[in-house]
Amino acid sequence: MFYCCNSPNKYKRLDAKLERKMVEAKKGSSGDHNFKSINSIIMKFPQLRDSLKNIRAVFEQYDEDSNGTIDHEELKKCLQKLQLHLTEEEVEDLFHSCDIDGHEGIQFNEFIVLLCLIYLLKGPSSSNTMSRLGSPQLEATFDTVIEVFLFLDKNGNGKLNKNDMVKALNDASPQEKSPSHISRTRFEEMDWDRNGQVSFREFLFAFIKWVGIDTDEEMSLTGG
Repeated sequence: MFYCCNSPNKYKRLDAKLERKMVEAKKGSSGDHNFKSINSIIMKFPQLRDSLKNIRAVFEQYDEDSNGTIDHEELKKCLQKLQLHLTEEEVEDLFHSCDIDGHEGIQFNEFIVLLCLIYLLKGPSSSNTMSRLGSPQLEATFDTVIEVFLFLDKNGNGKLNKNDMVKALNDASPQEKSPSHISRTRFEEMDWDRNGQVSFREFLFAFIKWVGIDTDEEMSLTGG
């Protein structure tokens, strides 16, 4: 069992914005990608894990009461200090869509997702977003994560379906096709509202688990 969302229809507004951004990114790509196969993505896991773990220092800085979560007020202060100019509606949407356990607090893995969503929504040139986090590599890391999603989004509609996932897992090495239950399991880990489609937000939560943010072991996309 992975994450679950208590109200699958509650965050359609945010997911619709993300979907449009992904469609734009797919159309704007030249067709030349760093990733040609799932294996080329897996090879990046250690580098991605190390870069994302560096966000912990930022998280701890704004977790003022050191309780392991960033509450609504702490998040507002964080965004203000980082000079990320979001509307109240955007802050509410981001907070509640990333607080997936409904505990009124953003945990570390949720904070990573939140920053990546802001990066995608606001764009890399908007207010010099990522450089304010003191990590020039973070922008490149988030770009890589976005590119993984675009690689999996075979039809370019800004969301993933099961056919996308199976095609991505099997196309590169047809002689070594993943068992159908592996493809199904990986997809179900992303599709927590069980609607047959995976938004970028849902993908992010699963992907950082695969990379191994919560543990020191990354999980293979093509195995257990």
